[in-house]
Amino acid sequence: MLKLLYFLDFKHFKQTGKSVTGLDYFAWRMGPVPKDLFEEITGRMKPDLKAAIHELAEEEFQKIRPKKKFDNKYFSNREMKLLEEMAFIFKDAKAEDMIESTHLEKEPWDRTIKKKGEFQQIDYMLAIDSDISSLSYDEAKERMDERAEMVNIFGVG
Repeated sequence: MLKLLYFLDFKHFKQTGKSVTGLDYFAWRMGPVPKDLFEEITGRMKPDLKAAIHELAEEEFQKIRPKKKFDNKYFSNREMKLLEEMAFIFKDAKAEDMIESTHLEKEPWDRTIKKKGEFQQIDYMLAIDSDISSLSYDEAKERMDERAEMVNIFGVG
């Protein structure tokens, strides 16, 4: 689940300059990890998360199953399209396959590990590239700055 969130967030950021979840990801050995969510899942879950998921421990990995039916009202059309795309791409993928896909050369995890080292935060700006679906670096930076200013002034982003 954590790898899927990473792909969703970084693909959405690449297109819009904003992640879907607002999570910060860190370059751990097995790939990108949203540290705060990971710590909540493996530690003391907040009541809302505990009510929404069922956790199953399996050897090296944890399986997370929903307790509630999916509700798409929390997602935009673009986010839903990306969720469907991620589901299609990874429907038959094993955890090892997903780890391998996060470790591809010149991708954000790889660039962070090589430049900053393990356990360091992965900069969303590393998702920006020359792909036709990608924002330009300047446009993504401007959107991030505008969002930060809104949060600073109004407390929302």
